[in-house]
Amino acid sequence: MAEEVQKHSVHTLVFRSLKRTHDMFVADNAKPIPLDEESHKVKMAVKLRTEYGSVLHMPTLKENMREKGGPNTGDPYGHKQYSGNQGQELEYMVTGTHPYPSGPGVALTADTKVQRMPSESAAQSLAVALPASQSRVDANRTAAGVGDIYRHAGISERSQPPGMSVAMVEAGGNKNSALVPKKAPTMPKPQWHPPWKLYRVISGHLGWVRCIAVEPGNQWFVTGSADRTIKIWDLASGKLKLSLTGHISTVRGVIVSARSPYLFSCGEDKQVKCWDLEYNKVIRHYHGHLSAVYGLDLHPTIDVLVTCSRDSTARIWDVRTKASVHTLSGHTNAVATVKCQAAEPQIITGSHDTTIRLWDLVAGKTRVTLTNHKKSVRAVVLHPRHYTFASGSPDNIKQWKFPDGNFIQNLSGHNAIINTLAVNSDGVLVSGADNGTMHLWDWRTGYNFQRVHAAVQPGSLDSESGIFACVFDQSESRLLTAEADKTIKVYKEDDTATEETHPVSWKPEIIKRKRF
Repeated sequence: MAEEVQKHSVHTLVFRSLKRTHDMFVADNAKPIPLDEESHKVKMAVKLRTEYGSVLHMPTLKENMREKGGPNTGDPYGHKQYSGNQGQELEYMVTGTHPYPSGPGVALTADTKVQRMPSESAAQSLAVALPASQSRVDANRTAAGVGDIYRHAGISERSQPPGMSVAMVEAGGNKNSALVPKKAPTMPKPQWHPPWKLYRVISGHLGWVRCIAVEPGNQWFVTGSADRTIKIWDLASGKLKLSLTGHISTVRGVIVSARSPYLFSCGEDKQVKCWDLEYNKVIRHYHGHLSAVYGLDLHPTIDVLVTCSRDSTARIWDVRTKASVHTLSGHTNAVATVKCQAAEPQIITGSHDTTIRLWDLVAGKTRVTLTNHKKSVRAVVLHPRHYTFASGSPDNIKQWKFPDGNFIQNLSGHNAIINTLAVNSDGVLVSGADNGTMHLWDWRTGYNFQRVHAAVQPGSLDSESGIFACVFDQSESRLLTAEADKTIKVYKEDDTATEETHPVSWKPEIIKRKRF
């Protein structure tokens, strides 16, 4: 028979809970560390020199010194104070005035020269003799006293309200602390872009359209679908030219080579195929991935193909020999997207492990890992002209600089699962999401100038609204999207729009950019 659990009174249980709470907080780890006098002196001395070095040579006002109780007792930081003869009122050395001999007939040498601050009565009589405007200018030259600087040097910057800075205003020798608001950084005015409008819907696939690519000659484009087919369409008319069958599962990536008459495709059947478009047949298979292949890209200058997969790797293939040159391992979850460029780093991957990796193609190793995103990175796009790129995730879109992946800015507001990104030379960035929304951004400023949510084709459910891929054609005048309602939608810029008819509803609001 099971042993009965011992029952305690409520009083005992409460007492135990109190004891545990007491033990937890008794250490008081949040207590500030006691101030070390010596290190504080060093810190203040450095702060004085770096922040107030430009005004330390200016006159010390005597009321500051009297508050301190004399020149020797008032300076805890070891700065030299100069005094006059015994029995006289204290006077202070001022560097920068002309040296004069200590008495009549004494030659001016390094040992005999004297620099004294004029007495207050002499300074006042001199000011009266000057023209009014000149005396005012001279009076304004008196900076904050050194003693005053000593007093304020230890104040933490955080004691000032954000956006405010303390300025010492010297008017007629009177010291006034005035809070002057510092101008907050504002977003620069974005470049005006005409709005994009839907002008064609192409149907023909029997499943979700998962990928899309335009051929280098800009005559036709190719799509891959969940119906396991690859279709080639005429770009000008939108008519179907050819269907290719061969994949046994969803086609997830297509790309057309600019160096040879080849089309490359990959799919959830783990297969990577090379199609010869002169014969419309598969001529090569690239075997090696252990799970679905989610994306692929061609290197622009050498015959190298890069694919990424659900097996957490990206693979580099020699197009001609079909050999796997490198397996890029390091991601801890499915690799959703891969991009290639001629400059270093030559390969960029985005993964469901929330990281972006920049790879060394020759060594087959990671150069940089970017961990700023909090959620899966499903899309990466390289700017065609700038040495920058963007990554898309449900938390936000981030822009980065090559070669080290330095963060530029966040583009926030597209609150959905971002499946695809595209950018043109004009600086229009497009983000397409799982819920069918498409946002258009100005690349430089991150301003969201248009939001589109096209209706699904008749006969589809509203829930079948989703954008899986988008791409600009080679002229960058048309935008093609591959969607979950089995259609391809084609957008173009509105020729009739002007900056007057479609003004930028932009305000120079304070930038709210965060690193993470």
